[in-house]
Amino acid sequence: MLAEISKEREFIGFSKKTIEFFEELARNNNKEWFEKNRSRYEAHVMEPAKAFVVALGARLRRALPNIVSVPKVNKSIFRLNRDTRFSLNKSPYKTNLGIYFWEGTLSRMDCPGFYFHLEPPKMLLGAGMYMIPDRLLERYRRAVVHPKLGKELSKMMRALSKVKGTELGGKYYKRIPAGYDPHHPNAELLLYNGLHFGQETTIPKEFYSGALIGYCFERLEPFFPLHRWLVAVIVQRL
Repeated sequence: MLAEISKEREFIGFSKKTIEFFEELARNNNKEWFEKNRSRYEAHVMEPAKAFVVALGARLRRALPNIVSVPKVNKSIFRLNRDTRFSLNKSPYKTNLGIYFWEGTLSRMDCPGFYFHLEPPKMLLGAGMYMIPDRLLERYRRAVVHPKLGKELSKMMRALSKVKGTELGGKYYKRIPAGYDPHHPNAELLLYNGLHFGQETTIPKEFYSGALIGYCFERLEPFFPLHRWLVAVIVQRL
């Protein structure tokens, strides 16, 4: 992997052409248009995205040494093609760029991590787990009510609720799961099948330069304690 990463160009930012590609794709979401503009996608989306994965991954690993960042489609970079088999929306392509940095040896979406999402005119940064798989959900629930781990989580959630511009997501159930005390101080968190914070903004000026790495790192850093907690209880099975 090191040899492969070394071939990637330095991240100097995305460009207005990145934005223009997605804006035009939203108006022309069909295979014919995409094939005519594939070279634009490769040059103005994929190439800077790969460099971004390498650069931000390296920055994150200074604090979280086991973060995984692989500059490939279906690894850190989400595929552009949509799965339309079970969707009423038959548009073949997503009109966004999604990038994920994760920690753990499970499949990437079964692991806690950090998410970058571009969908002009918005950009979003996220942290946590979007959805905890059913087979792992009991690990999360036991930790929520654990005397030590539960208190740690409660303290973190209070602190993170004060982070400006962020929203908590993942609440799914309407009733406390069977076998758990509905009066437990952390009972509300038992209603979640994912635990993630997101911060959506307009596209910042840093998007167009290498300063985007520092911009993202600074906004993700407050969520490092939550990330470590999730790794411990979901991946390491404390």
